[in-house]
Amino acid sequence: MASNVNPTVRRRRLGQELRRLRELKGMTAEEVAERLLVSQSKISRLENGRRSISQRDVRDLCGVYEVEDHRIVDSLMQMAKDSRQQGWWHAFGDIPYSVYIGLETDAASLRVYEPQVVPGLLQTRQYAEALIAGALPESGVTDIEKRVSVRLRRQERIKDAEHPLRLWAVIDEAALRRRVGDQQLMREQLEHLVELSHQPHVTVQVLPFDMGAHPGINGQYAILEFPDASDSSVVYIEGVTSDLYLEKANDVQKYSVMYEHLRAQALNVDQTRQFIETIAKDYARETAGRFDG
Repeated sequence: MASNVNPTVRRRRLGQELRRLRELKGMTAEEVAERLLVSQSKISRLENGRRSISQRDVRDLCGVYEVEDHRIVDSLMQMAKDSRQQGWWHAFGDIPYSVYIGLETDAASLRVYEPQVVPGLLQTRQYAEALIAGALPESGVTDIEKRVSVRLRRQERIKDAEHPLRLWAVIDEAALRRRVGDQQLMREQLEHLVELSHQPHVTVQVLPFDMGAHPGINGQYAILEFPDASDSSVVYIEGVTSDLYLEKANDVQKYSVMYEHLRAQALNVDQTRQFIETIAKDYARETAGRFDG
């Protein structure tokens, strides 16, 4: 097994396989927890990939499921070992959304709807700094810089010449009008957004105010899809103190349908560029007027 395997994705695959073995055995998570003298929540966390899985956990679960094929056990044990490796983001210390970063790092495509701000993968350094400082007023300079550095490192997926992330972003007009930093910063951010939209693997659409109510009115979400067919798609919803990950096929389907409606209601790619460029010019005029004054 390659040593650079993504630990987050490896945990998900291992958890899915352990769930499959449990279901083949016809056991509930509660029954397994009772046999192993652990909490039901631990079994659930192991199966959904949100908790590190030790080789001892795998050994005990394989014993409960009466897995007799040593090749299967050895493979699962190796997956458990790989899942405990550290991803690049661990070098930055405690990152509250490290699970998401792990998923994003391995994703083949990402569809995101942002109602308030420019998506993180499309932000300039200056915009990211001002945004994080405003969103987390109690954070110190060091913490802000760490978060900015992580965000810029994540953007390398967009620049990857061989295997770039396929990004589709639907952005509400509010994100373009919300002034983060000064007018010049916003102009540069919007110009950067237009520049990135010319990349063949990046699609940007704006949802203008005059579209009224729409399927994304309840807030931000992202849909991640992976190159390996065995990895189920994930809907990610960011929270203040905790995040939500939806992996059930029915949930993913509902959010995917919502996203198709958003794409249909948003301006097309060319209209979007013109729309963003117009707002960028407004910021430029405000900047010029400020200096003239």
